Amino acid sequence: MATQRPQRSPKLDKKQVVGTALRLLNETGLDGLTLRAIAKELDVQAPALYWHFKNKQELLDEMATEMYRRMVDTPGAAGGADWRERLLAVNRGLRAALLGYRDGAKVFSGSRFTGTLHAVEMERTLTLFTEAGFTLTQAVRATSTTYAYTIGFVTEEQGVQPLPGERREGYDMEERARRMADFPLSAAAGAEIFENYERHFEEGLALIVAGIGACYGID
Repeated sequence: MATQRPQRSPKLDKKQVVGTALRLLNETGLDGLTLRAIAKELDVQAPALYWHFKNKQELLDEMATEMYRRMVDTPGAAGGADWRERLLAVNRGLRAALLGYRDGAKVFSGSRFTGTLHAVEMERTLTLFTEAGFTLTQAVRATSTTYAYTIGFVTEEQGVQPLPGERREGYDMEERARRMADFPLSAAAGAEIFENYERHFEEGLALIVAGIGACYGID
């Protein structure tokens, strides 16, 4: 007997589902975000969601895409007429966008964008880089390396501070220093790893951008 496809609910559209999922993400985190919880919030039966999304990964792909839409709508998110300025602006904007959602970096990482909106800014960025003297391969390597840095940095940052103003238990620097008293350099390094994320992100990004210019010999 053929499996029947869930009936479309007149109360639902894809945008509603994604908006609700992003809102619940801040309450539950990625592990607690289930189709059942989203359906309950929307006051529908869980099977109704399968009309729009076959599985949770399809939903995550659309959530990441919506996060990207909101990010590029932010003034100055993709600004910068110089390749260095573009890398700094894009990655600062990406970090700010991801920090707006609990587990934002985890949702974004590995998700597949739907549609081609992301290709608009990608094309502009790659054009800017190739006109500055980068080969296409070099341009891709430069942009993907800084992207990976930002995703990784925010993933670690949100492991300590799930949302701005929150801090997980176990990351008290004084307690950590006492526990690691026999390892003085490692104890002192705690503040460089688990605090002042804004400054540390900027320092790391600046190192990478300077390294790209030096490696490829492009001013």
